[in-house]
Amino acid sequence: MGRYLDSMDSVVCMEELLDYEKEENGRTMEENDLAEPTLQVRMLEREDSAAAVSDSTQLSISSADYQVLLKIVEAEAGSEDLNGRILVANVVLNRVKSELFPDCVTDVVYQHSNGVYQFSPVKNGTIDTVSISEETKQAVESALDGTDLSKGALYFAARNAANEKNMRWFDTHLVRLFVHGGHEFFG
Repeated sequence: MGRYLDSMDSVVCMEELLDYEKEENGRTMEENDLAEPTLQVRMLEREDSAAAVSDSTQLSISSADYQVLLKIVEAEAGSEDLNGRILVANVVLNRVKSELFPDCVTDVVYQHSNGVYQFSPVKNGTIDTVSISEETKQAVESALDGTDLSKGALYFAARNAANEKNMRWFDTHLVRLFVHGGHEFFG
């Protein structure tokens, strides 16, 4: 995980037991049984004219959530530039912080409501087949360190890969904020 674990100014390791259940492969398991450490990440405020940075806040992310974030960023934006990957990580983290979505990365990424998967790599299984690149690791670490290029986006879509019905929903229910690479970002 590189610099993510090396800088004690930005990461403090601690044990945390989670008392909720999740479904995995058709069976339910207590996350308490995993007893895995949680990484406490402090969002750092930087003066950087090239990137917008969020205010200093606390965000807890487990090592399992970190791995899921790496996988979804690689699966969704592995062919995008560094900023495109940061943007996808930003959207996931924005959802974690939003009252409209679940409170942890894994639950956000694997959310399935009203018959709709929130991320196509979860639906088609590619999230479990990706190899994480160094550029994706760098993008995720940047997003966790506070780099936020998203303008508050909670959604993104690749119009050229999405079906017409899905894009019609984006166009009629959301506000398009901007386009970067192959993705359109919505609020």
